[in-house]
Amino acid sequence: MNIKMNEVLEYIQKNIPITKELGVSINKYTGDLIVIDAPLAANINHKNSAFGGSLSSIAILSAWALLFVKQKELKLDVTLVIQESKFSFLFPVLKDFQALAYTPKEEDFTRFLKILNKKGKARLKIYSEIICEGKVCGTHEGSYVAIKNK
Repeated sequence: MNIKMNEVLEYIQKNIPITKELGVSINKYTGDLIVIDAPLAANINHKNSAFGGSLSSIAILSAWALLFVKQKELKLDVTLVIQESKFSFLFPVLKDFQALAYTPKEEDFTRFLKILNKKGKARLKIYSEIICEGKVCGTHEGSYVAIKNK
């Protein structure tokens, strides 16, 4: 199934309105990762670096968007939510930046799908990074839950 990223972005902006204010766009999706671009100007703080809340939010969004696209590819009728999030701030972000979310290992994703089919609910850890000028400036580890719609 060919998922159009502009349609994914439209869905996100309609259903998560703050994403419009964050100025995010989906740069690419390869099946193994999704890349979300974000401008510093929309996410700047009083120190002329990216606001920590924006960095965390955009990292969370990238991982959620990756799982959302996977759900669409697999034609799963589920609701996706984040259960837990850990963000580490490594370096200040001083220019436009990207959030890269990575598809989990195949065996973890297969186990996730098996549990989802059996129990109607499953949890999956997804990792993402904030990249600025080729440098990892932040890391996110989130636990995302898929719940089958009835």
